[in-house]
Amino acid sequence: MIAFPKLTEQELLDRIRIPSEGKLNIFLDTDTYNEIDDQFAILYAMLSPERLCLKGISAALFFNDRSASPADGMEKSYREILKIMDFLGKDPEGFVFRGCTEPLADEEVPRESLACDAIIAEAMKASETDPLYVVGIGACTNIASAILKAPEIIRRITVVWLGGTPLTGPITRSLIYLKILWPAKCCSTAVFR
Repeated sequence: MIAFPKLTEQELLDRIRIPSEGKLNIFLDTDTYNEIDDQFAILYAMLSPERLCLKGISAALFFNDRSASPADGMEKSYREILKIMDFLGKDPEGFVFRGCTEPLADEEVPRESLACDAIIAEAMKASETDPLYVVGIGACTNIASAILKAPEIIRRITVVWLGGTPLTGPITRSLIYLKILWPAKCCSTAVFR
């Protein structure tokens, strides 16, 4: 059994209070090819340096009529992110990462990916008083895997997740496992608390 750090109710409340001043360190986890809104989110994050310090972008998996498999959905999202980086003239090396290719199979075993490792690396640079905001706008497999692989990052991150998913199917398992792993920080609509 994985031992996850416990946060007090006050710590949880403090985490979801967005500071009114200064830059927020964010890491964006996105299924960019799935729908058009993710491209706007990337552009907004990249073009708001006065408020946001974007530390990295990872491709999240998806599986629907736009992809042949979860792995195909992730790869299409990765390529879409690269197109945006090219459009903006931004070098993607060390900044854009491929994500997990399969949903979580259970609540104890993370999926391995460069995205998972990048989230952990950026989280370890953060602190409890200046956390990394991990913004998920797709399947939360990369985020859940990072937490499973390095539970100590819980004290250094605030997860903001926006997504909708059917109540059944393999992609849903990642969200369910994230709720099991981190129930005190999770609500299924927008913000982990």
